[in-house]
Amino acid sequence: MTGIGAIVTRKSSDDTTRSDGADQSSETILKMSPDGMILRENFTPERMQTLRTELEKRGESYLLSDEEREANRRRFMRRWDGKSDIWVFGYGSLMWNPAIHVADTQPAKVHGLHRSFCLKLPLGRGTPDRPGLMLALDHGGSCQGMAHRIAAHQVESETEILWMREMIGGSYKPAWITLKMDGKPVKQQAFTYVINRTHKRYAGKLKEDTIVRRIARAEGQLGTNREYLYRTVERLDALGISAGPMHKLCDRVRAVAGD
Repeated sequence: MTGIGAIVTRKSSDDTTRSDGADQSSETILKMSPDGMILRENFTPERMQTLRTELEKRGESYLLSDEEREANRRRFMRRWDGKSDIWVFGYGSLMWNPAIHVADTQPAKVHGLHRSFCLKLPLGRGTPDRPGLMLALDHGGSCQGMAHRIAAHQVESETEILWMREMIGGSYKPAWITLKMDGKPVKQQAFTYVINRTHKRYAGKLKEDTIVRRIARAEGQLGTNREYLYRTVERLDALGISAGPMHKLCDRVRAVAGD
């Protein structure tokens, strides 16, 4: 996650030249905080249309229209009872940069899905010539992450933002899940975003050497691909998870990148 982070193409005009010489002196499409966080104010229909227009100029033809995205959200949310709080599960940037109003945030675990660098990243933190990889949930295993509780009266507004953030390109699919906190199932409804295996950006199960090489080398106008990995590992450390596949991957990427 984030869907939108995988396809954003512009930084601010303060950063005029990348290390590879590419010009970046153009209008900002998405506003970012000084520490690289995507801001809530970006997620309006007007800004989404601006982003879509720019990406279509660059040949990105798989983007969902506003109508398609909203229809998807409404179909999915039919299972919500309309009066209860719900949880959204984050396993990548949604853990540390939700950009939505939340009533509570707690460590949580989901079974039947695992965190995987299986989403091709041609823009944002990569380029078409040197694509990176982004996390998604794929089938099998389990995943420890962070769950954000959305208050009932804000479910409509905050899921609209989440769909603008995660579902702009259709590379994810929303899914209702059972969350566990402190080893016990959460009674309230919960959902997350899993990989759409039919999408052209689904990379499948890659060899670890390939993942390391791509993440270590990929860089785009949002920064390096490896920063995304490093922040994920920092959040896992904060959860008390100090070892595992992401840590092993992080160590290997740091060695290759010389960080």
